[in-house]
Amino acid sequence: MLAENLILIGYSGHAYTVLDALHSTGRAAAGYCDLEEKEVNPFELEYLGRETSDRAQEAFRAGSFFVGVGDNERRERLTEWALERGLAEAAAVVHSSATVSPSASVASGVLIGAQAAVNALARVGRGAIVNTGAVLEHDCCLGPFSHLAPGAVLLGNVSVGRGTLIGANAVVLPGVTIGDGVIVGAGSVVLDHLVAGSKVVGNPARNIA
Repeated sequence: MLAENLILIGYSGHAYTVLDALHSTGRAAAGYCDLEEKEVNPFELEYLGRETSDRAQEAFRAGSFFVGVGDNERRERLTEWALERGLAEAAAVVHSSATVSPSASVASGVLIGAQAAVNALARVGRGAIVNTGAVLEHDCCLGPFSHLAPGAVLLGNVSVGRGTLIGANAVVLPGVTIGDGVIVGAGSVVLDHLVAGSKVVGNPARNIA
């Protein structure tokens, strides 16, 4: 069954994860838009041209869009472009093996990957990614267009700003606030608050820029 005639914007690695999550719930996308038709098409999707093509616009009018792009800034730009043109944004895509608390709040355009967990009273902002095996513990807030990479963990009451990347297997301790546009390196352990634009690595995490 198609997911409300969902059209993917972007069709490469991250989009494959989105499609896998859709398929886990018995759904599929209706097609994809990209700069050019992909030579590799593992999910055998129909190519609809660029987002601005007549064919794509007709498809958008009949359904909704989901931005399958892993880069935070580009995902936000494409989402805002689509919304400015009145296109309908798809609801969150949640893998069947993920756990989402009934008390959590998950915005549109969000991907929650395989075996991820979004626990009590957590909030996930528009266009964010909670990737494979990642965990948002109770009362956490993951900001719009941020990315919690595979295996990363936000412990209780952590707040993450807009467009931030928390690298694979990183851990953020309870109560920490992380600003906009931060990069936390893979495997890092964040003990203290991080201001906007920080880049940190290590255990404990230290600034590198």
